[in-house]
Amino acid sequence: MHFHRYDNLRRIQQLDPVQDHYQIYHLMVGYEFPWDLVRSLEVALMKTYCVPSISKLLDQTGEFRNRPQKRYDDTSIIVVEISKWGYESERGRQAIARMNAIHGRFTITNEDFLYVLSTFIYDPIRWNARFGWRSMCENEKLASFYFWREVGKRMHIQNIPANYEEFERYNLDYELQHFRYSDTNRRVGEATRDLFLSWFPWWMRSPLKPFVYALLDETMLDAFGFEHPSHLLRIAMVNSLKLRGLILRFLPPYQQSQFFSDSPIRSYPDGYEIANLGPPENK
Repeated sequence: MHFHRYDNLRRIQQLDPVQDHYQIYHLMVGYEFPWDLVRSLEVALMKTYCVPSISKLLDQTGEFRNRPQKRYDDTSIIVVEISKWGYESERGRQAIARMNAIHGRFTITNEDFLYVLSTFIYDPIRWNARFGWRSMCENEKLASFYFWREVGKRMHIQNIPANYEEFERYNLDYELQHFRYSDTNRRVGEATRDLFLSWFPWWMRSPLKPFVYALLDETMLDAFGFEHPSHLLRIAMVNSLKLRGLILRFLPPYQQSQFFSDSPIRSYPDGYEIANLGPPENK
């Protein structure tokens, strides 16, 4: 049985992005762009740390200093539970309830919640336009919007814009207004950078640091107080990611799902319980 590279795209184009947004998003995350979505969401989460009101809260919890890998894994698991099983499934509901319980311990403004939600929609779309083996089609872009809008409603986020274009404007305007340097940005940014580097052998970590910076745009680097990589390094990074996308175009599609939880998870080698995700209750 032959699987063709564009079979899923043909299926997605026959679905309705409003009614079938979960089905479309499930295919995108698990089969079409699994690696790209994880990488783009890593950058998206780093973007949220460029906002002093967000980084201040994250810095206070101490999770980034003390348990950065667990913090990363817990966030990834919650996202994957919702995107793999759907927000209406038993597991999806549990994941959203757990996320709401964690967030409920802190005072977070609605506009910050809205911004973080918007990064989950627009950053993967922008990443794919640059580096994906193909750009997302209109149905995928709209499905991302409708999927995360439904999740946002279940997080009790208010005033979620009614359409794709309006929410994207909110995302861009918010960054212009709120990206500013602060020491808490830097601390949370450094802890996250060091976490990414910890996945490599120790001798590679220092040389790889500029490559992490090359993934971040100028405004992010300034908000973290990170040094700017050389122009050549940035071009090399962009070209290597584009080359990867080009090669993927000629490879067969995934026949098995590639969700984050389909592989062993560093913090939970023996599996996890949704109820145990997040910082300890006494925090």
